[in-house]
Amino acid sequence: MVRKTKGGYAVFSHKTRKKLSRVYKTKGEATKRLRQIQFFKYRGK
Repeated sequence: MVRKTKGGYAVFSHKTRKKLSRVYKTKGEATKRLRQIQFFKYRGK
């Protein structure tokens, strides 16, 4: 999930609420990173 922080937007885990990325200036950049994370998380082996 993408959440707003002090410096911009960051990607957080849904279950553990752990921060998964650095802080991005725009919500679009954070959303792009979230898609990258999900791609590698769910891809086949």
